[in-house]
Amino acid sequence: MSTSAAPEATATTLLRNPRLWMVPTILTGLLALLLSLLYMGGVVNPDADLRELPIAVVNEDRGAPPPGQRENLGAQIAAAVAADSAGGKAGWRTLTRAQAQDQLDSGRIYGALVVPAGFTDSVTALTTTRATRRPTITVLTNPGKGSLGSSLASQITTQAAHRASGTIGRRLTASAGAQADATARLLLADPVDVVTRVGHPIGAHSGLGLTAFYYTLLLVLAGFMGGNVISNAVDTALGYADNEIGPWHTRRPTVPINRTQTLLLKMLMTAGVTLVSTSLVLLSCVVVLGMDASHVPLLWVYSYCAALAVGLGVQAINAAFGGLGQLVSMFVFIVLGLPSSGATIPLQAVPGFYRFLSHFEPMRQLGDGVRAILYFDARGDAGLSRAWVMIAIGTVLALVFGFAMTAYYDRKGPKRLAPQPV
Repeated sequence: MSTSAAPEATATTLLRNPRLWMVPTILTGLLALLLSLLYMGGVVNPDADLRELPIAVVNEDRGAPPPGQRENLGAQIAAAVAADSAGGKAGWRTLTRAQAQDQLDSGRIYGALVVPAGFTDSVTALTTTRATRRPTITVLTNPGKGSLGSSLASQITTQAAHRASGTIGRRLTASAGAQADATARLLLADPVDVVTRVGHPIGAHSGLGLTAFYYTLLLVLAGFMGGNVISNAVDTALGYADNEIGPWHTRRPTVPINRTQTLLLKMLMTAGVTLVSTSLVLLSCVVVLGMDASHVPLLWVYSYCAALAVGLGVQAINAAFGGLGQLVSMFVFIVLGLPSSGATIPLQAVPGFYRFLSHFEPMRQLGDGVRAILYFDARGDAGLSRAWVMIAIGTVLALVFGFAMTAYYDRKGPKRLAPQPV
């Protein structure tokens, strides 16, 4: 008895099946919703979210207090600025000039407001014929903390300096009284010149403080993509996944191997392949494109360890979650990592949810280390020491989690053997 073959399905026929639409529609919609909320939620209004941006206030004025006042003008300005949080946006730190420079050089502050020596004498001279120059207050920026962070700090310090100038001007105008002519009154109304200077310079080929972020992103992508490519390639080579290129479809004979040994193989290959990918990243950025980078040998070692930690994490997640692993690792290393990295927008200027994520999200930890190496002379207190610790913790967690899950599956789950191709 002959049997007729089932008719071949067509796209128009399958499109009428609602069950075919359900899963991709729900997953795609959820992904679009989550990506929109997570990415845009961290950048919509950084000025409104800004809280306690660390900025130094330095008083170098040692002049005698004006008549009838207990403190000189520098001390008054420093005290007024330190007490004024600018609506909670600024976290003022009263420091000496040496302390402020040290924290600028280590990236612990975003800028500084400096009242120079002789400030009181210069201001007092404005009401006399001894005035030779307009008093100045200096705003120091820190471009190594990123263009936006440095700009926010500059705005806050400049506004504070102008408020101080206005307060001093009202006092001078009142003390001068009718003796001051129209020109003198105009000068006394805003007597202080606010000068902006770079407190900690970075190289011209540093992307205005953004090369650290993009270099970190390259390391994360190298680890993420490399881990997934290796995982898929190994599964295909061992016969546990189909290999389809264009119209060609093949499946290799299945190699009998358990999940733990498969994960070990993938992690060892990740260690080798990452050596190549990170070397090419460094070569492309520093040699070919001319990115400013000091401590190049250290940067290479750090780049390898950082990308390897990501790659091992990807392998562990893929081993634990199977087909969903790539999606899970994308959220862990990229989707949640970008808005909580503090690289483009300071963590003090993002909502609290992202500040919480920044304590453990890999991109923030890796970015701090890259920034310290590129801009802050590889100082440990600039974030490099913490970055090394977090890389070590991340690597250990990846190994423990990955092998614990595969050992459990090997002991309790079904055997990882697929049927041989017919």
